[in-house]
Amino acid sequence: MTKKTMGIHHITAIVGHPQENVNFYAGVLGLRLVKQTVNFDDPGTYHLYFGDDGGTPGTIITFFPWDNAYKGKIGDGQVGVTSYVVPKGAMAFWEKRLEKFNIPYTKMSRFEEEYLEFDDPHGLHLEIVEREEGALNNWTFGGISPEVAIKGFGGATLLSKQPEKTAELLENVMGLERVGEEGDLIRFRSSGEIGNVIDLKLTRIGSGQMGVGTVHHIAWRAKDDQDQLDWQRHVAASGYGVTPVQDRNYFNAIYFREHGEILFEIATDPPGFAHDESHETMGEKLMLPEQYEPHRDKIENVLLPFEVRKLD
Repeated sequence: MTKKTMGIHHITAIVGHPQENVNFYAGVLGLRLVKQTVNFDDPGTYHLYFGDDGGTPGTIITFFPWDNAYKGKIGDGQVGVTSYVVPKGAMAFWEKRLEKFNIPYTKMSRFEEEYLEFDDPHGLHLEIVEREEGALNNWTFGGISPEVAIKGFGGATLLSKQPEKTAELLENVMGLERVGEEGDLIRFRSSGEIGNVIDLKLTRIGSGQMGVGTVHHIAWRAKDDQDQLDWQRHVAASGYGVTPVQDRNYFNAIYFREHGEILFEIATDPPGFAHDESHETMGEKLMLPEQYEPHRDKIENVLLPFEVRKLD
């Protein structure tokens, strides 16, 4: 059976104080907080989702904020860099914006593309690249117009403990196309318009350690529940141990750890983020799955308060 994912559904990372997280991704990067809920496995921890105006798959970065938690180490077995894509001609705007908020950045090029590289407040490695592909993001916040706004993910750079095996997985199991090689990177591309470019580093940099400032997992797109079940069978038949389907309220998920020790998820595009609150009000209040609703008062007393605010 030949299967091909359209690309990244979401990327989930561990960060520090939730207000610092919201200030950066909403206040500086101009993403929309499309959902505030809790970690379904640890309801004393937020699960915050940021994306484009509608929370479209391929735009969603999600966070578990652990204030005062131990610092992680980015390394093999993780996503090393998360890439954001902006419209052509927007790079000068983003240079000025990073400078405005005193965020150091460097410029670099690879595969004939120019990148701005920088870190978020908790140490996650990020970059911005211009591309024609992908719809404009109509969410306007803090002086960021659709003509320059982040459209979603450009892709990611993967750090593997067994790069050759991860390359084989990306091409032969996930269905990405190998499109180039430069230095110690192999570039793969999926069929989607965003979240579609994966660079795999062939040299090892040392094992990563999970903690604040690291990516927990990368999720790939399944178009619906049936497609996900097909993926589940396909991944298992390819020799990977894959979990049962997990209901995450806004998508269903299956997980497996590939041979390079990166945690992969395959998530369904539907139902999305507007099924338990309106599109207009998404992200404005804490939404709990029904099993935790009876404990709302206790949960809200534990969670640190924050607000989405425009930054000067």
